Amino acid sequence: MIVRKSEIIGLLSLCVLGVVGCAASYQEELRQWMDQERRSVVPKVTPISEPKQFVAAKYKESEAADPFNMSRLTVALQKDKAQNAGALLIAAEEKRAKEPLENYPLDTIVMVGSLTKGGRIVGLVKVDNLLYQVVPGNHLGQDYGKIMAIDEGQITLREIVQDSLGEWIEKITVMQLQESDK
Repeated sequence: MIVRKSEIIGLLSLCVLGVVGCAASYQEELRQWMDQERRSVVPKVTPISEPKQFVAAKYKESEAADPFNMSRLTVALQKDKAQNAGALLIAAEEKRAKEPLENYPLDTIVMVGSLTKGGRIVGLVKVDNLLYQVVPGNHLGQDYGKIMAIDEGQITLREIVQDSLGEWIEKITVMQLQESDK
């Protein structure tokens, strides 16, 4: 069987036309589907609020604070000095070894009495049903409380606490003698 060249060319051109014809109709179907999908999808856009109107403030030199005023500088320096003093207070307290009564909140420690021992007054405090003897210089409570003085009816403490601005300050606290209910 002899195949002629013209028959081969004719057969090939028929195949090429068939493929091209199919490709064109597929693309057309694809375009139609894309158009239909575009029409059916509604975008969801949230509206943007109107921009706020900017009102420029007028600068009045007479009402402005003088940045070079010596009194303002003095106040700022005093505040800085107070902050450094508070930082020094807390730094010294954190360096020393903790005493056993510093593990308890001050409101759980109760003064139950005092006595004179070796010519000086000693305070008696009770925590967790245990009795402790304390002298000036001992520490109690969780706020770096240091005993400053002991009298027959009270113990005076100096505590280091943070104020509302976060600065470390000294606070004097008095622990009163608690009378027994019996």
